[in-house]
Amino acid sequence: MQKRLVLDHNQIAIILRRFCHQLIENHDDFDNTVFLGLQPRGPIVLDKLVALLEEISGVKVPFGYLDATFHRDDFRRRDLPLTANETKIDFLIEGKKVVLVDDVLYKGRSVRAAMDAMIAFGRPQKVELMILIDRKYTRDYPIKPDYFGRQVNTLESQHVSVEWKDKGFEQDAIWITEKDKS
Repeated sequence: MQKRLVLDHNQIAIILRRFCHQLIENHDDFDNTVFLGLQPRGPIVLDKLVALLEEISGVKVPFGYLDATFHRDDFRRRDLPLTANETKIDFLIEGKKVVLVDDVLYKGRSVRAAMDAMIAFGRPQKVELMILIDRKYTRDYPIKPDYFGRQVNTLESQHVSVEWKDKGFEQDAIWITEKDKS
């Protein structure tokens, strides 16, 4: 299987640091901002981002994890039933600026579903999207990130694989691979 490196651990660290500085610039003291990591992989990015943001700014920011499994428009079209992940939000988002965080933006279906799911926690003032990898030219919905690490051109036959050292991989890295055809 061919693998092409998109981002290595140093580049990911630079991107996360850049995200923090952009957030500080755009959200000032974060008193009206909350962060939501989109399950299942967004919380990994969010945890790293929040730790770095607190280190740089000295501000603790409210954050949680949002599962949108049952809000997906393709929920009933799958051969096997989907398994939901934990939603962990202990605050209301009514009138708040919400930053949705995920690793890869592909078709836009997860983000659309997340916007439906988060309404259960209030009506946000504004919603922004932050992702590490924007797979251009693959969108089913007109969704664009406000913050992205890298835009990549990919084919339908390719997969973007995000590997984290704390999840058992050798180092943090993002790869493009061919999808398994079996």
